[in-house]
Amino acid sequence: MRYFVAVLVVSVMSVDAVPDSVRADQPQPGKQTAGEFEGKITITVRLRYLLYLPPQYKPDGDPWPLLVFLHGMGEVGNNLELVKRHGPPKLIAQGKHFPFIVLSPQSPRPGWNVHAVAALIDHIADKYNVDRSRIYLTGLSMGGFGTWALAAAYPEKFAAIAPICGGGDPRSAERLKNIPVWVFHGARDRVVPLAASERMVKALKAAGGNVKFTVYPDAGHDSWTATYDNPELYRWFLQHRKGGTAGGSGN
Repeated sequence: MRYFVAVLVVSVMSVDAVPDSVRADQPQPGKQTAGEFEGKITITVRLRYLLYLPPQYKPDGDPWPLLVFLHGMGEVGNNLELVKRHGPPKLIAQGKHFPFIVLSPQSPRPGWNVHAVAALIDHIADKYNVDRSRIYLTGLSMGGFGTWALAAAYPEKFAAIAPICGGGDPRSAERLKNIPVWVFHGARDRVVPLAASERMVKALKAAGGNVKFTVYPDAGHDSWTATYDNPELYRWFLQHRKGGTAGGSGN
């Protein structure tokens, strides 16, 4: 069982700037005055996670790419065995080897805390022999939404992302346009409509982004099994690194 505990310091301030002349005003009885607040709050976060190291991994050898996998709603909780139901953790449990270090956190509640996951990624990159120019992100359903949100919040971290049957905020396309993206969705998905991915793809294309889009015409919500079973996805990841293209091998 692996746990990650971190203390996050978050700056808090008002959105609208207040002129100095107004900021100096003192509240008066019977009047409404403008004000501004800025401060810091401390948040402690805790995440369970699965970690896979390739058989050839060495702490003092060449650095390895890191693949981060975000699970869906059905794997939320505090039982890490649930995370092995789908995606790379399932394949690893079945004996498959990957040319990546694979990090699979577990969200304790519905949704993903993107700041907590970002802190966990930094922790793993510091502790293990990770090539920070080759950090990849993928997730399914709730994890697909998390993939879009995490990459938009921390676009500098990721060399490529692959959200599956998720959705995001099209307004974040400008922040995502420099990250290679491969989007997957089932045309018959009744849980997360295909339109959720279509909106993100359209916004990325309009922003000049590098985006591929695969729609499975006969698939429902489970568009992840075919995706994670496809070796082409992993070859595509390894073609990318921050600042340019990479070679095709994992190490």
